[in-house]
Amino acid sequence: MSRPADPVTGVARPRASAAPLHGLLLAGGRSSRMRRDKAGLAYAGSTQLERAMALLEPHVERAYVSVRPDQSAEDLRARFAQILDSQVNLGPLAGVLAAQARHPEAAWLVLACDLPFLDEETLRHLLRRRAPARAATAYRSSYDGLPEPLCAIWEPHCRESLAAYVAAGGQCPRQFLLGADTELLEPLKSQALDNVNTPEEYGSAMAALTPSAAAHNAPGKRISVQYYALLREQAGRRDESLVTRAGTPGELYQELARRYPFTLGPDVLRVAINAEFRDWSAPLADGDAVVFIPPVAGG
Repeated sequence: MSRPADPVTGVARPRASAAPLHGLLLAGGRSSRMRRDKAGLAYAGSTQLERAMALLEPHVERAYVSVRPDQSAEDLRARFAQILDSQVNLGPLAGVLAAQARHPEAAWLVLACDLPFLDEETLRHLLRRRAPARAATAYRSSYDGLPEPLCAIWEPHCRESLAAYVAAGGQCPRQFLLGADTELLEPLKSQALDNVNTPEEYGSAMAALTPSAAAHNAPGKRISVQYYALLREQAGRRDESLVTRAGTPGELYQELARRYPFTLGPDVLRVAINAEFRDWSAPLADGDAVVFIPPVAGG
């Protein structure tokens, strides 16, 4: 079997032996939109940080929590081995750079601490598909197709290019992985990588994770959505295909309104499913095409 070629040089990559894998849970954010510490949010009897560490630790040789220096003595974070950020105002990349400096020989399985739907199956799939010869292995977002850097494996040989990216003023981990030699995987479950940033999103996540939320535990459906007029402007796109557990157009629109800055409520919109106007409570099925139509005066 021929070896894959480097996309820039065209030269076949050498076969790479996998570097030891360490784990980094990013918990150094300020949680400004949540207005409380996201790491301490409770899900099913444990904090989000504890739950995420329990997922992470079995898959790595060592696991650390990434924190700002002023967070290191907090009770929750102090229970775990830590790596302190050495740079300020750099977001998640501060944690990745600090980890790479601490153990430059290691690859890092990097997770955000605010992924309440992340599950064992998603992590195992990521690990099975790891590409040690590439800069990183990451899932492709089911929403915009860009790399998801906060459930990804960062290989040790991306350290220098990441440092150069930051030195040149870069701060976005997604943009770095987009420009790097990244192995991109299609997600098994789009919701597994959904993060929670606001009290409203936390409420929705709690509802979805309760046993009574049977609809949210059903298999996801692949739905195509079209936007017109004002909705198209606010979504920044004409159409998209996504996987959702929404059971009706009303639930789907609520889900989308958490992602995009929609200003129109369902009461002023019409919805069509497969080219037929339908009620907001009509059931959605896999493969449906949904169109949200604003009034002419509103668009």
